[in-house]
Amino acid sequence: MSRARDYIEQSGYAKALGVQIRELDEEQARLELPFSETNSNPGGALHGGCAASLATMGAQLVTRAALGEGAGPFVLAGIQINYLAAAINEPVETRATLLRRGKEICFVDVRCERPDGKAIASATAMVRARQGTAPAELVEFAGEPGGDDPGFLGPHAAKMPYMAARGIEIQHGVDGGARVALPASEANRDARGGVHEGAVIALLDTAGAMAAWGVAGAGPHKASTPALQAQILAPPPDEDLLAFARVVQRDGSQYWVEVEAVGAAARRVFARSTVLYRIVT
Repeated sequence: MSRARDYIEQSGYAKALGVQIRELDEEQARLELPFSETNSNPGGALHGGCAASLATMGAQLVTRAALGEGAGPFVLAGIQINYLAAAINEPVETRATLLRRGKEICFVDVRCERPDGKAIASATAMVRARQGTAPAELVEFAGEPGGDDPGFLGPHAAKMPYMAARGIEIQHGVDGGARVALPASEANRDARGGVHEGAVIALLDTAGAMAAWGVAGAGPHKASTPALQAQILAPPPDEDLLAFARVVQRDGSQYWVEVEAVGAAARRVFARSTVLYRIVT
């Protein structure tokens, strides 16, 4: 269990967020995240990237406890996150429960709650234990890099507390396309020294949102990410990251956005996502 706990306690990203382990065994984990303005959007609402990160951490923690560190390295092979409600100026508790344990794969159910017990996010995750095998050979990014227009929202979004703490930069965000950068800083690292998968999920979410705003344009809108589905194909590299996003379908207020994450230098795709974003006038 001590090796499993190191996944949280030795991670620069988990420390920067303030995540604390309250319970852990081979069947479940309970995490607490005290309220911090640096984890929030304006108005004190917990940033969706934090909720996604908590789901990621909970799933990884239970898998590591169930299979043992010798089964690693571990990769978040797939996750479906549904954002249900907001947590405003309050702590959040996350409960991760093992659904099924295999030799290489664990399925985990995760629920993030406010102190009153209301769920703010739920997730189902599949974590793969690679049993010492080498990472998969990754394909080179084949899309277009886009321009250098951050759009009307880009400069403001990057100043939001959670995103500023991550060092996220909106490099492009117009005409349904987006390019977003995330530095490999200590505050974004996991226990092994690479970029934390939770920070990667937040990057995918942000890129999806920026692409949708690039279609909607400025106005008196309300927006949120109702759901996000992602796969991490290999452990995130130890280098600055880029996420490329494009809107593939719109139905009124709903936007479906495809996102790929790559190492800024290698340009190899290590994560993919479909972000469902909603913008309401």
